[in-house]
Amino acid sequence: MNLEQLRGFVEVARLGHFTRAAEHLHLAQPSLSRQISALESDLGADLFHRARGHIALTAAGETLLPLARRMLADAETVRREMDELAGLRRGRVRLGATPTLCVSLVAEAVSAFHEAHPGIDLHVTEGGSRVLIDELAGGGLDLALITGAAGGSLTRTPLLTEELVVVSSAARPPVSSRPAIDLERLARLPQIVFHESYDLRVTTEAAFRAAGLTPSVVLEGAEMDAVLRFVERGLGVAVVPAMVLLDRPGLRSVRLTKPRLTRTVSLAHRSDVTPTRAAAAMQRVIAATADALAAGSALVSPAPAPGRTRRSTPSG
Repeated sequence: MNLEQLRGFVEVARLGHFTRAAEHLHLAQPSLSRQISALESDLGADLFHRARGHIALTAAGETLLPLARRMLADAETVRREMDELAGLRRGRVRLGATPTLCVSLVAEAVSAFHEAHPGIDLHVTEGGSRVLIDELAGGGLDLALITGAAGGSLTRTPLLTEELVVVSSAARPPVSSRPAIDLERLARLPQIVFHESYDLRVTTEAAFRAAGLTPSVVLEGAEMDAVLRFVERGLGVAVVPAMVLLDRPGLRSVRLTKPRLTRTVSLAHRSDVTPTRAAAAMQRVIAATADALAAGSALVSPAPAPGRTRRSTPSG
């Protein structure tokens, strides 16, 4: 699914006619039809009832329309941010992020920022939240995307909250016939778990302990990309944040319930240091990208607004 497909879908829905929508978008009508067909194929649902001289939205189309409009609006916000900063030519940003965010939010934000500002040097450090907080406090980073509490003189800006989901190989039968799975059922499935330094590992192990359950672990200690590849190969299931599923057609997911596990992603920086122009630009792009991702998934929601920025208290 891409922005061109969504833009075409919204225009057809608005005008109720493929040919007029194609003319408005300066596309050939067959090209627009292929875009819509590809979008329907990706989503696994028809978006329009097609009849001679009449186009109407299906139930799936009605559901997608407001979401598509929000995603296009968020994309335009990102473009405006880039245009506003078009004069930015030199500088450096040292960004830290947890491994799960490096393959989702960070990849999207860095791509958008680098395309607009190729002259800015970007340095991305991957690590657990506690390590990143220490690096940030010590001056080794300008910004850090974390999932835990920040202490000392750091300011934390909540960006979004995402669910943890259970992923399995798309090439194997689903692990559940329902859209959700509970912790007791999950404990009986072969699991691939992350290294003990991962915040995600700490969260899931705490949930199992609280429920008096012992998970069936078949492999542990791997990094994020390795875990996802092992799952794709059918070696087991894994509990991951919802955003990790971006561009992973080899995975399928089910929601985790009883309990429902979530995490809040925040952007942290030092309160006693004025951000450089480049770092401030990156902050805005990350926030806009987070909003766009939240608009694009039912498993990701924006952080409380307005006034998301707050001074954190020491965590000890």
